[in-house]
Amino acid sequence: MLTEVAHDGALLDSIAEFCRRLGMAESTFGRRAVNDGKFVARLRDGARITPETLERVSLYMARHGAAAPSAPPELRKLIRVGGRREAPAHSASEGAPSRNFRFFDNRQKYLLFVSTCGEKETIARRVGMELAHLHPRPPAVRVFDAGMGDGTVFTRVMREMHRRFPTMPFYLVGKEISLEDVRLSLAKMADRFFEHPATVLVVTNMYYSEAPWLAPKALSAASSLLWHEVPLAGGTAHEFSEQISALEPFLARNWQARHSPKTGNPIYERPVVLVLYRDDFRFLLDDVIPRQGKARADYDLVMASQPYRARVPAEFKASKVIAPLARGLGPGGRLLGIHSCGRDPGLEIVRKVWPEEDPFRTGRHDVLRAVRAELGKEGRHYNFNAYSDARAVFRYDMHTLPTEVSESIGTSTLFAAWNAAVYVAQIDDERLAAVLGERRYLDATREVLQSHGGLWFLDESYVVSRKRG
Repeated sequence: MLTEVAHDGALLDSIAEFCRRLGMAESTFGRRAVNDGKFVARLRDGARITPETLERVSLYMARHGAAAPSAPPELRKLIRVGGRREAPAHSASEGAPSRNFRFFDNRQKYLLFVSTCGEKETIARRVGMELAHLHPRPPAVRVFDAGMGDGTVFTRVMREMHRRFPTMPFYLVGKEISLEDVRLSLAKMADRFFEHPATVLVVTNMYYSEAPWLAPKALSAASSLLWHEVPLAGGTAHEFSEQISALEPFLARNWQARHSPKTGNPIYERPVVLVLYRDDFRFLLDDVIPRQGKARADYDLVMASQPYRARVPAEFKASKVIAPLARGLGPGGRLLGIHSCGRDPGLEIVRKVWPEEDPFRTGRHDVLRAVRAELGKEGRHYNFNAYSDARAVFRYDMHTLPTEVSESIGTSTLFAAWNAAVYVAQIDDERLAAVLGERRYLDATREVLQSHGGLWFLDESYVVSRKRG
């Protein structure tokens, strides 16, 4: 996903000076540099800018003999010069990196998708099916969520876990680097601690290769690890909620991120492990509560729902995400991977605007082949299950009223459907800006909705399981 960062006034000053020198209108600059005539106006209104957009601006100005635009240090390090990345002028510790930035191409786009489509509820039901195949061992049922998001899937799975394993202790670990999503997730947890008191919940911002073990790999990161244990007092959901809300200053102070100077992806400033459990169950949970430097993985279930961008190669998905998570499975443990696969009305909408668009280039079979190759000799300890389409592929719908999809579809419904289609296909904001000034994207959305009587999307799943022997 693209990462947006606020710019400073120097970037606008560079663009203004460039336009003054060439006698060019700012709208013309926007159209020629990034195909968006309102680009500069958006910047003046406080819009954020991605490293990719800054790169395009820099290349356009360079072709006209101007220097790269002034920008914040964390973005300046990401500009490509002559086909290479510009070497950072300062170390990562120097300057003031932008922190706690938003993680989706557009946060509002994400929130609208979550509230109008049923993907999370459908994924939670698919994960619930996997619980029937678990064979947990003492002292707890161990589950790892490889991307908590806003916590909707995790909390729904916790409810199903309580139904299936009502008396067993739970050890639950969630990975999430976004401060906003950690806040949303924790806000949903008070009721879970009330219903299932024998629960240890761990939240961390570490990488996929570190989070299952709660242990950073780099020595510098390990030495700066912040381990924070929170025994929740009381016995009501209200008391737990108040104590969880009181963690806001701690999260704002420590759940901070910056850009990787190599990839531009968000990375933590310092690794954090937050451990929550009920104080009145501390005795029962003594063997479940992780200790710094002594935590183990051995998970019964790993949930990997949309853990990577659709367009990255299968080899990247395998080496950076799925293979490290598979290594965290215990004997008999199961990793459930889920990602979008296209072949649905949502992709039809996108292709009516961009006919050659192909965001879902690697399917579950490609990912599993790459995981098997990445694991090498270790692969003999695992089973790789792609299953048939009848089991692996599932559908979720956009929520609409029975009368909304008719000959006359309301603009709000069209906007919600368009937003969902471009969010799932991961169309970046720059390309969106180029078509939003026309009506054809709404016409395309209306045509598809009327043709199918609604809007739905397809996800596909696969399982990597560790052999019990």
